[in-house]
Amino acid sequence: MRDKTLPSGQRKAKGGKLVPALCNVVGTFILLSVIGTCLPVTIPQFMGYQVYNVVSGSMEPEISVGSVVYVKAAEPETIAENDIIAFQSEDSIITHRVVRNKSVEGAFTTKGDANEKEDRNDVPYKALVGKVEAHCPMLGGMLVLYTSNVGKIYAVCFAACGAMLNLLAGRLRERRRFQEQQVKVRR
Repeated sequence: MRDKTLPSGQRKAKGGKLVPALCNVVGTFILLSVIGTCLPVTIPQFMGYQVYNVVSGSMEPEISVGSVVYVKAAEPETIAENDIIAFQSEDSIITHRVVRNKSVEGAFTTKGDANEKEDRNDVPYKALVGKVEAHCPMLGGMLVLYTSNVGKIYAVCFAACGAMLNLLAGRLRERRRFQEQQVKVRR
């Protein structure tokens, strides 16, 4: 093995390109993962959807606990039997299937798929949040994370780490180029 010695007696650094490349790859991966996990929660909101985390098993197996449901505002008269709706009940949003749309009374009869009986009380039209257009399993945890203050801080810090790794990679490359230019000047 040949010893790579510079004219001034200094040794050439080994792996000088590996560390910046590794910093770039890891930093880019971190940034893309933060962006990728935020998109399913944020983009639909710009398109007029409300996004909710499912915390009970009343709609299983169709919609499991930990899923995210995408709800689009709808006119009560357009809701049909078997549509899944989200509605306000006291302090929470409930997602159940419509058994009957009682347009004369201005109410829905609903039932959770996992429940044996229809819901005890009809849902008045004014409580309708909208129709469930889609649901995605297991994204609920991310929704909880990104909507809490601590989760937002973690996401920002994680993204900042990714950006700092990319900056570090640039600085390491710059430093290596500078050192190589210094060697060329000495020759």
